[in-house]
Amino acid sequence: MKTLLVIDVQNDFMPSGSLAVPEGDNIVSVINNIQDKFDLIVATQDWHPKTHSSFAINHDNKSDFDSIEWRGQRQTLWPEHCVQGSNGAELHPELDTTKYEAIFRKGTGINIDSYSAFYDNNYLKATGLSGYLKEKKVSQLYFCGLASDICVYFSVRDAIKEDFECYLIEDAAKPLDTEAFEVVKAKMIAMGVHIITSKSV
Repeated sequence: MKTLLVIDVQNDFMPSGSLAVPEGDNIVSVINNIQDKFDLIVATQDWHPKTHSSFAINHDNKSDFDSIEWRGQRQTLWPEHCVQGSNGAELHPELDTTKYEAIFRKGTGINIDSYSAFYDNNYLKATGLSGYLKEKKVSQLYFCGLASDICVYFSVRDAIKEDFECYLIEDAAKPLDTEAFEVVKAKMIAMGVHIITSKSV
């Protein structure tokens, strides 16, 4: 079953959002144009409580993008984003979600960030996505969304660990940091991830 995983195409990650991914809105039409080529489409949403530990505003004397030690991990402190029930947490209004069979929410725990669509950053809690896909006999996953150097990358990495064959549709994803993406892109290629474009889906 040909499966597309749409990662965090949410308002707060758009150019006008609180944690803007440069040109993040440009991928919406690309994603819409390829969706008919898939048998199954699943999406994810960052879905944070307002008191989430990854928000700089919830730490005294800290600023956005500071890095701290938090529960045994290095944690980047982000601007408040994708707060549960907020407009910023909603999927982009022009994203065609007609065929989306399921949406998995992540980052719901107050004290742990969750970049991956599969697990939180400390692997304490699974989202249930892996089991859902395996129940449907999915073996190949095509990835798109935001941001390609963070949540898309961590999702791909965990998908490889879960024995899925992975494809990154590069022009259907955008990075927060282009230099960081080049580093993780090399890591993905070394893992056996196929880097493709929307024309070759």
